[in-house]
Amino acid sequence: MIIIQNLAKRFGNKALIDDFSYNFPKNANIALIGANGAGKTTFLNIVCRLEEADSGRVIVPKECVLAYLPQSPNENPKSTILKECIAGHQMLCDLEDKRDQALKAMTDDYSDEAYANYELAEQEFAAKGGYALEADAKGILVGLGLETSQFDSSPLTLSGGWRMRLELAKLLINNPNFLILDEPTNHLDLPSLTWLEQYLKSFKGTLLFVSHDRDFLNNLSEVTIHMSNGVMRVYNGDFDSFLQQKAERSEQTRREKISLQRKQDHMQAFVDRFRAKATKAKQAQSRVKMIERLKQLEAKLDVDEPDKKTNFNMKIEKVSGKIVLDIKDVSIGYGDVVLNKNLSLKIMRGQKIAIIGANGIGKSTLLKSIVSEIPFLAGQRDWGMNVTVGYYSQDQLDVLDKNKNVLDNVMSMAPSATIQQVRALLGSLLITNDDVRKLVKVLSGGERSKVVIAALLAQRNNFLILDEPTNHLDMSSVEMLSAALDAYDGTVLVVSHNRAFINAFATHILVMDKYKKAELISIDDGRQL
Repeated sequence: MIIIQNLAKRFGNKALIDDFSYNFPKNANIALIGANGAGKTTFLNIVCRLEEADSGRVIVPKECVLAYLPQSPNENPKSTILKECIAGHQMLCDLEDKRDQALKAMTDDYSDEAYANYELAEQEFAAKGGYALEADAKGILVGLGLETSQFDSSPLTLSGGWRMRLELAKLLINNPNFLILDEPTNHLDLPSLTWLEQYLKSFKGTLLFVSHDRDFLNNLSEVTIHMSNGVMRVYNGDFDSFLQQKAERSEQTRREKISLQRKQDHMQAFVDRFRAKATKAKQAQSRVKMIERLKQLEAKLDVDEPDKKTNFNMKIEKVSGKIVLDIKDVSIGYGDVVLNKNLSLKIMRGQKIAIIGANGIGKSTLLKSIVSEIPFLAGQRDWGMNVTVGYYSQDQLDVLDKNKNVLDNVMSMAPSATIQQVRALLGSLLITNDDVRKLVKVLSGGERSKVVIAALLAQRNNFLILDEPTNHLDMSSVEMLSAALDAYDGTVLVVSHNRAFINAFATHILVMDKYKKAELISIDDGRQL
């Protein structure tokens, strides 16, 4: 399989990858983990030859069929779901274009040469399996759970989870034997996540994936590669095994350093005592050389530095009325497509409501309708007194200007905040110093999420509406966000499929199901989702 030799990559003064070598084993599931901004997506891009390393080599054997699933779906898909799936087989699509151009040339100006060119192009297309491509695409789409009635619909009509299934279908049509997935669980509901786990367990090939979902990591990974401060280390086993090995390695290295330091101190004491004595000078000089060698050994002992953790809290500017939001008999959807109807919900101050349900049921649509991004199809919405709303979109680029830097983005979304306040908030989210001047377009998904969170913190709203806020965040940041929401004095309405995240702070669950119903359930103390 793919071989990595002495790979190195820097971003400014920061080393993302420092002299990493690895031979990917066949038919293994390999998890790539690390904090937001550690360089995981950059490494995947280098392996896929989408980005250049500063030095080193990536050797991809001819028999390797590589397929890469990015964090977000194609922003400009083909006109139909079927066509978008077919477009995933770039080689056959290029051969089809070549055949069609040869046919047009022969039709416009027939000649024996034009006919020969068309016949050659047609034979090549057929020999590579071109005429079976549409049937293969349909079979894969059905296998992934899509209905045949959807094939002629636009991909843009699909929810985020179904869009990612379509992206996966585009990979599978190439019949890959090396699959690379960057945060595949983002946007997936619980049934879809379970389905993906089962599919990947049966995948015949090598899997390299990035995830911050602990259960997903433990259920799939056989090898774990940890990225931190430019260093990449390989551990055998799943995520929990990695944590144990990492702790044991750090403790062993710490003890070795202490032992070496004690030896140095002992020898240094001898040198200090006897250096001036002629009878001991030779021995003292010998110990000076030994001390130097011990220092060199100590320098080679690399103690794992713990990943830095975010630390923030959410404050409100003013208290809202007792009733925050009252929606009565509303219908949600797009045009003639109704996703949910006759929905009524009264949200009271201090409630922290998590919305759960399958992909496509209308969870994100409900949030968008509440904040007036799209209109309700029917019904009434009444806001309470003194309610100020902070909205976190599922796609950070909906609210971020990718051509502006971090600081300017936050300042534009929170104009009443001072630069000092914004810098302090960004610092609490580990975006410090010159990093605040980075353009949003060069940030990782997790770093973009933190920029939006910083803007919400700066606004000091009393009602937070959050659509999948844990997508792209590393596990430490998810834990800190849930703790901050638990301590938050305002009201929360959130869509999430992360059970641990919801259990940490939610007071109520709004269940939306396929029968177009919604039920608000209070979570008693000690009860979990």
